[in-house]
Amino acid sequence: MVRYFVVLAIIAIFSKNDHHHITCSNFAVEAFSNINTLSSSPLKSMHQFRHHATGNNKANAYNRVKTNTLGLHDDDDDSFHNEQHQSALTLRSTPTDREEQDEGTITSQPASSSSFQDISIIVFPLLLIYISNQWSRYSISYLVDFSPDNAAATFTAMNVDLEFTKSQYGLLASTAFTFLFAFSSLIAGSLADKYDRKLLTLSSCLVWTLATLAQSQAQTYDEVLIARVVMGGACAFAAPAAYTLIADKISKDKLAFANSLYGSGVYLGGALASLSLLLDNNMGWRGTLGVIGGFGVAATIVSGILLPSDGDRNLIVDATPNGNDASSSSSTTQQQSEDGGENNLFSSAGQILSIPRVQFLFVASFLRFCSGLMIGVWAAPYFKQAFPDDAAQYAVVNAFIVGGLGMTSGILGGYIADGLGSWVKKSNEEALSGADTEEGTPSSTGMPSILRDNFDEETIRLLLPIVGSLLAIPAWYQATHAGTNFEASMFWLGVEYLVAECWFGPTIAVLQSSVGASRTGTAQGLFVLTGAFANSAPTLLGWIYGNKVIDSTTSSSSEVLAGLLSVGVCAGYLLSSVFFLVSASASASANGGGGLRRVAQDTKDDE
Repeated sequence: MVRYFVVLAIIAIFSKNDHHHITCSNFAVEAFSNINTLSSSPLKSMHQFRHHATGNNKANAYNRVKTNTLGLHDDDDDSFHNEQHQSALTLRSTPTDREEQDEGTITSQPASSSSFQDISIIVFPLLLIYISNQWSRYSISYLVDFSPDNAAATFTAMNVDLEFTKSQYGLLASTAFTFLFAFSSLIAGSLADKYDRKLLTLSSCLVWTLATLAQSQAQTYDEVLIARVVMGGACAFAAPAAYTLIADKISKDKLAFANSLYGSGVYLGGALASLSLLLDNNMGWRGTLGVIGGFGVAATIVSGILLPSDGDRNLIVDATPNGNDASSSSSTTQQQSEDGGENNLFSSAGQILSIPRVQFLFVASFLRFCSGLMIGVWAAPYFKQAFPDDAAQYAVVNAFIVGGLGMTSGILGGYIADGLGSWVKKSNEEALSGADTEEGTPSSTGMPSILRDNFDEETIRLLLPIVGSLLAIPAWYQATHAGTNFEASMFWLGVEYLVAECWFGPTIAVLQSSVGASRTGTAQGLFVLTGAFANSAPTLLGWIYGNKVIDSTTSSSSEVLAGLLSVGVCAGYLLSSVFFLVSASASASANGGGGLRRVAQDTKDDE
């Protein structure tokens, strides 16, 4: 009996090791089959149990345990399993559905699959804020007009009213916004790991709304420039707070879908920015910015009512649901002592960037951001020049493409990514438990086998940005080389959005799974910072475009811009797909440890 409980204690310890993905029941069978070795060397035995827990001889071991060690027979089989399961659960003493303890921080995430209602309660108010964020940020692209015939009016064109050039516009739309945005991103991520994310979200929304209203009253280029800098600093706080809140409240199997649903704010905000062309024609650029600012105020009020507060996360909780306040406080205090106090922002960032998978993921995301931002900043000016007679129609069609097809692609990307993750997880669990047979195992030359051998349940999600970026290359090229055929150009633009915009939710989900629970906000801040650096791409394109137009004697302004957009965007897509693939194959730990594929390989070696 003593040995029985000793083995169960070992089960309780090692069943929490998520890195090896060993289930409690599978480990128990191996543990009981080796029970007699406990008397000689407990530490050695524990190592052996851990190493051999994924073997394929569970059936024989199980029979030996029943008859020889525990004295059980076939008719005792059910009671044996029930006793084993209940004892292991008791010893684990799990206070919530699922706990993740990392760096002294305990976060609870639902073990049961989150329903759409659960997701909506968290995501909807955050989505309103994010729509305001994106509408405020990208509306400027639709409030300028660089038509060569100087036919634009000061009432509708900001650049004509305030007298700034193409290169100044590139600075205004990207680098000026990025200046404080980049610096704020890391701070925002660190604060999101510690403090009330509702307060951070609402405060930042209020600041960028005020900056938007300030732009509407600007009388000089410099005033708009300052307002854009302030807006950039505030906008940086939205995504880290939202994504960490989603990661804490939504179950892991629906995380990519929830992230994609929130990320659809990019497309809904972009669609509203496109419709700003219609507002501009009727209300002028100043009135349009006033409407956008009003939406920001409304979003702040509605989200303040609906979004639940999560309190000051930097404080140690006095009590947990099962009363383990002392243990939680002890673990936090111990970690702070080891770190020399509160977690340092740059230390956390350094630890995150030491993970090979994250390194390549950030490179891939930077390149993907470059392509997306070049489209976001320069697509509207290009299409307005290429099809001047279809400007009003373009505003409506582009709103449908960005808001409808872009959002559809993003949400479907998250949904498909979660489905692929569940499929690979189930497949690997069957392989580890010995459930696969010669007849039931997919052929090693078939696609299912290729996916299972080269991806784990997390990295399989990166198939979406890999494939989507590759398919977007020919679609974007056709959109900018359709000649005078407006319908063909819009068709290919729609295809481009449908295949390309599936990347965001799956990428965020892989990032969140690759870093510790206490560093999710910092990791998200680094991700936003990556996008901030990518703002240099449209600025550089604007500088090259301005010089090309001056030097060119044979090509029109729209032809020059089409060529630059083709090269820049397509190159970004191609290189990003390569680095997403490299990231999927890279290690998820700083010391080079593997994931499910490493465990599967160890299992094959044991056989």
